[in-house]
Amino acid sequence: MGTSRDRIVSVFSLLSGDLAAALVAGMAALSPAQAAHEEVAFQGDYPAGVVVISKHQRRLYFTEGNGRAIRYPIAVGKPGKAWLGETSVAGKYLRPDWSPPAVVHHDHPELPNLIKGDNPHNPMGAAAIMLERYEVAIHGTNAHMRASIGTAASYGCIRMYNEDVLDLFDRVNVGTPVYAIP
Repeated sequence: MGTSRDRIVSVFSLLSGDLAAALVAGMAALSPAQAAHEEVAFQGDYPAGVVVISKHQRRLYFTEGNGRAIRYPIAVGKPGKAWLGETSVAGKYLRPDWSPPAVVHHDHPELPNLIKGDNPHNPMGAAAIMLERYEVAIHGTNAHMRASIGTAASYGCIRMYNEDVLDLFDRVNVGTPVYAIP
C-alpha cells in the first residue's frame, strides 16, 4: 500500500511534469527533517556527560564514556568571533525569545529589538542551551539559517539543526561542562 507520501506522489504523477515536480518539492519542504547526530568513536580525555565543541571539525560531541560520543554537525563563530576554552551550561530554554546583541544589531540595524520564540524568523530555533559566557549559547536555527550548519557563520554561538539541539537539550543539565577546542 505504501506511505501516504507515496500515494500522494502517485496522484501527482498524473499531473503535468512541472506542476507535479513543484508539488512534490513543496511536500519535501514540509516533511519533518531528520536529525543529523550519530554515535561515534571518540578519542579524548573527557569523562562521560561533557560537551566538546571542535571548531576545526565543526562538530559538537556529547561524551558517553568508554570511547564513545554523540556527534552533531554545527555552525561555529565567524573568523574573529569564535571562542575557545572552558565554560558550562547556565540554563536551558525551549523556544526562547531573542534580542540581538549590540554587535549583531550594529551589523544588522534592520532587525527588531525582540523576536518572540514562536516566530519562525527567530534565530534561536527550537531551543537554547545558554552558556556561562556573555551572550553565547548552543541553539537551534530557523529555516533560513539551516544551510549555515557546517560553516563558520555565527557571532560566537554554536548553531545546530533544531532536531539535534532538542536531542542535546535532553542530554545536558545546568552545570554540564563545555569545552571549545581548536
